[in-house]
Amino acid sequence: MGEKMARAYDAIVIGAGHNGLCLAAYLQRAGLSTAVVERRHEEGGGVNTEEPVLPGYRHNMHAQFMEFFDVMPMIRDFGLEEIGLRTVMPEAQAGITFEDGRPPIILHRPDLLDRTHESIARYSKADADLYCELKQRAAKLEMLLATGLYNIPSQETQQQQALALAAVFGDLGISAYHATKTCKVIIDELFETDELRALLYRACVEWGFPVDDWGTAGGFLTFIMWTMANWKLVIGGTHGLAKAMMQACYREGVDLIENSSVERIVVEDGQAVGVVVRGEEIRANRLVASNADLRQTLLDLVGKDELSDLWVKRAEDYRYGPSHVLGTPVFCLYEPPSYRSARWDPEIDRCFYTVVGYDSAADMIRYIRDAYSGRMPEPGAGTWVNTIWDPTQAPPDRHAATGWYFLPVASALSAEEWADVRATFNDRFLEKWQRAAPNMTAGNVIAHRLYTPDQQEQKNLMREGDFSNGEFAPDQLGANRPFPEASNYRTEVAGLYLCGPSAYPGGGVHAACGYNAFKAIAEDLELPSPIDPARGY
Repeated sequence: MGEKMARAYDAIVIGAGHNGLCLAAYLQRAGLSTAVVERRHEEGGGVNTEEPVLPGYRHNMHAQFMEFFDVMPMIRDFGLEEIGLRTVMPEAQAGITFEDGRPPIILHRPDLLDRTHESIARYSKADADLYCELKQRAAKLEMLLATGLYNIPSQETQQQQALALAAVFGDLGISAYHATKTCKVIIDELFETDELRALLYRACVEWGFPVDDWGTAGGFLTFIMWTMANWKLVIGGTHGLAKAMMQACYREGVDLIENSSVERIVVEDGQAVGVVVRGEEIRANRLVASNADLRQTLLDLVGKDELSDLWVKRAEDYRYGPSHVLGTPVFCLYEPPSYRSARWDPEIDRCFYTVVGYDSAADMIRYIRDAYSGRMPEPGAGTWVNTIWDPTQAPPDRHAATGWYFLPVASALSAEEWADVRATFNDRFLEKWQRAAPNMTAGNVIAHRLYTPDQQEQKNLMREGDFSNGEFAPDQLGANRPFPEASNYRTEVAGLYLCGPSAYPGGGVHAACGYNAFKAIAEDLELPSPIDPARGY
C-alpha cells in the first residue's frame, strides 16, 4: 500500500472563535477551499452559552451584550439574520443601583435619550445635558469609528480620529489635548455626579480601557460614548451568533474539524504550508491563519527557530492583562432582583446591565485598582438577567442571571487560592446584592457557580483570563497591536496571518480581527475585496 495522502486545503484557520469563523467564511466565498481546526467540540470561543449549573438554565459564559451588530459586515454580507440570528434591544440599557435605595442612574437606548436625561438630572441637570450632548455627537462619529474598526490600522487613521475629536467636540472646549488624559481624569473633569462617575468608570473597564492609563481618554470620548447603551441581546444566548456564523461557513463550503488541537504549524523554507493535528499533517496550499493568541501562535506553534530574534523578543514581551480579566458568576433564580432604588425609577428592575455593590465612585475606583494590582477586590459586579427579555434561557417562571467580576490575572493567585475564591466570592457578593435588592435572599437563589480567570485560561485559552489576549495599553493598541511589525495581520513567516484578538482591534464581539485579516489576505492573493460601497468599509 502507498503512503496515506495528506489532507489539503487552500487555507487553514486555527480556532473557531468568532473571528476565525468570520475569516473562514470570507476565504471560502473568495474561492479558497478552507478548513477551520477547533480544539473544542463546538464553535464560538468566548461567544458561548451553556447550562453550567442546572439543566434548562442557560448562561452566557463570557460575551454578553452585543454593541457592534449594526456595523458588523459579516451580519449583512452573509445574511446571518436570515439563518437564525435574532436579537432584542432592551430600553433600559445600563444602570447603577445603591444599597441605601437612593435614585439609580439609568442609561437608555440612544433613541430614548430623554429618559437618560431624566435619570441623570435627578442628580445634576448639567451632567444630564452634557452626557446627552456627548452621546449625540459621538453617534455622528459612527461611520468614522466603524471604518477605523474594520480596516487595517494606520497612523493616518488614528490622526483622522484625533482631528475628528476636535471637530465634533471642539465647541464644548474638548480638544485633542483631552485625549492625552486618563479615563478617570476626563470623567472627573466633565461630570460632577459621584454616582455617574462610578458607572462610567465601570464602563471604561468593560472595554478594557484602564481608568488610570494616560492617553486613554480619547477612547472614552469616542469609542465608549459611541457604543455605550447601544447593546443588543441575542435570543437563545450569545452562542446564537456563533451558530449563525457556523451555518454561514457550512453554506459556503467550509470544513470544520472539531476536537482537534493544532500541535504545530508546519513551516518549510520560511513559508507556512500546513498544520499538524493528532500527528497528521494537513496541508495548506495558500495560507494558515491563527485565531490563537500571539505567544501560542509564534512561540508554541511556529517555534523560535523559524523566527527572527526581533519577532521572538516582541512575542516574549507581549503582555496579557490586567485589563479584560474576568470572573463569570452564574445564578439560577426563582425571581429577578427587585431593587430598593426602583421606588425612584422602576426601570432599574428591567435594566439590561445593572451594576451593583458599589455605593460611590471611590468604591468603584478602589475595586478596579485592587483587581489591576493583583489584590482580590471587595465583591461587586455588573449583572444581567437575560430571562427578563428571553424566557427561553430558563425553565418556566424561573430566571438565569449572569455577571462579570473584574479580578486579578490568573497567575496572581495559586490554584488553592482560586478554589477558595470560587467557594466564597459569590456568597459574599450575594450579601451585597441583597442589601440593594431585598428579595435576593438565599431562598431566591436555587444554585450558583463562579468561573475564575484561571478557568477562563484553561477553557478558552484566554491567557491570564484576559479575553483580549493582550493588555490594552498605548503600546499595544491601534497600529501598535500586537506590535508595530505585525499590526497588518501578516507575520514574517510567509503565508501565516493573525486573525484573533491579539491583533487589532482586540477583544470584543465585532469580528473585526477576522474581517481585517481577510482584507490583508485578499490584497496579498489578489482576491475580491469584501468592501461594500454602501457602507464604505
